[in-house]
Amino acid sequence: MSRVGKKPIEIPNGVMIRIDGGVINVEGPLGKQNQYLFEGIEIKIEDKILQVINVGCESDRNQRALHGLSRSLIANMITGVSKGFERDLEIVGVGYRATQQNQDVVFQLGFSHNVQFSPPDGTTVEVIEPTLIKVKGVSKQQVGQVAADIRRLRPPEPYKGKGIRYRGEYVRRKAGKAGKK
Repeated sequence: MSRVGKKPIEIPNGVMIRIDGGVINVEGPLGKQNQYLFEGIEIKIEDKILQVINVGCESDRNQRALHGLSRSLIANMITGVSKGFERDLEIVGVGYRATQQNQDVVFQLGFSHNVQFSPPDGTTVEVIEPTLIKVKGVSKQQVGQVAADIRRLRPPEPYKGKGIRYRGEYVRRKAGKAGKK
């Protein structure tokens, strides 16, 4: 049996959980999310504790994997609607910066034109400083995808380290050309 799937999930105050057929709906102060349950997975709620139960075949490797996956997805949904998720990005490079225009962000990344980025519904992108960006949202997957999309506009290059990177990301640097002697 999955070790991750066995761990109980504590439900914080203000979070409502409903199970309609094969769909779990989680609603909290920051928003709502829903997720389909896999076959052989059931949910039991007692005293603000949610338990994910594997009623499928215990010897089936895929079923055990889905047990742990289901528990992780539900835990992330509960965390998302109660606390939210965020990801920080930093811009490194002379003249590289970002400015906020309503919900959109306009990047100056050394191209001949400015790059405008519109975040999808459910996520917000804030420009804290011209070189610091914060992506916030309810869905962990969506926040990570939006951060990856922004990073993809100008990934950090290995020679000078210029580009957009995650906060705290280490960019492995390469030596430049060595002169011929």
